[in-house]
Amino acid sequence: MAELKYLMFLGCVIPYRISSYEISARKVLERLGVELVEMPEFNCCGLPIDSVAHDAMLVLAARNLCLAEEKNLNILTLCTGCAGTLRKVNKSLEADKKLKEHVNGHLKEIGMEFKGGKIVVKHLIQALIEDVSLEKIKDAVVKPLTGLKVAEHNGCHILRPAKYIGFDDPENPVLLKRLIEATGAECLDYMYETDCCGAPIIGVNDKIPLYLAGDKLRNVKSVDAQALITVCPFCHMMFDINQPRIERLLEEEFGIPVLHYPQLLGLAMGFTPQELALEELRVDATKLLNVSQ
Repeated sequence: MAELKYLMFLGCVIPYRISSYEISARKVLERLGVELVEMPEFNCCGLPIDSVAHDAMLVLAARNLCLAEEKNLNILTLCTGCAGTLRKVNKSLEADKKLKEHVNGHLKEIGMEFKGGKIVVKHLIQALIEDVSLEKIKDAVVKPLTGLKVAEHNGCHILRPAKYIGFDDPENPVLLKRLIEATGAECLDYMYETDCCGAPIIGVNDKIPLYLAGDKLRNVKSVDAQALITVCPFCHMMFDINQPRIERLLEEEFGIPVLHYPQLLGLAMGFTPQELALEELRVDATKLLNVSQ
C-alpha cells in the first residue's frame, strides 16, 4: 500500500488542552505509514463563532480549504467539530455558486480564492477505515486486547448532519466499533449511545451538560464496560476531565477511564503507556493495562 499523506489540521482545543490525543494519533499513524504534513498557517475552523457570525465562520473555514488546495493535499483532522465544519463548508461552497462567489469576495481581500473540487476533509476514523483499511490495522496489532471490554462514544459532529458528513449511519454508527474490535477488544452496546455528551451548551449552563454526561457514564457502567473510547476532544473533556465534577454533582462514583481511540490502538500495536501519554488522562487507566495479559 502506497504511503498516505495528509495536511494535519489540529484545531484549537487539542494542542492546548488534549495533547494526549495528538501524541497518540501521531504515533499510530506513523506506524501505519501515514505522513502528516504540518500547516502552521491554518486558523480556527470557525465552528465556535458560527452561531454569532456565520459569514466569519465561512471565511475562516474557506481560508483553511484554500491552503489545502494550494498544497493539493487532503486534510486529516482529529477533532470532530473541525471535521464537520470543514466538510460542510467545502461541500456547500462547491454546490452553491452564489455562496462561493460571496465567500471569495472576502477571500480576495487576502489574496486567496476557493476553487473547489480539489481536496477532501477526513476525520481520523474515516481515514483509518477508507484509506488505511481495517486489514492493515489488524496486521499492525501485536498485543491484542483480548479480554478488554469497552464502550464507544462517537459524538455528534462526526455523524450529523449526514448530508455533509455521510460516512457512517448517524442513527446506528458502526465504524468506530469496527476499529475498536480490530484491536482485539470487545465493544459493548449500551443505552442511548448516540446521545450528546453535553459539551456544546456548557458555556450557557454548566450543570445540564454534567447531568447529560453523567447519564451516559451511568449507562456505560451498567454494561460493565472497563473504559470509554472517544474520538472527539470536547467529548473527551466532558467524560474524562469533568468526571470528578460529575461524580460530586451526582453523588455517584464511576471511575471509568476514558481513552482516545489512538491510545487504545497504540496499546494493541505495542506502544508503551508513556509513549501514548496515558498519564495525562484524569481518570486512571493503568488498571486496564493487565486486562489482556
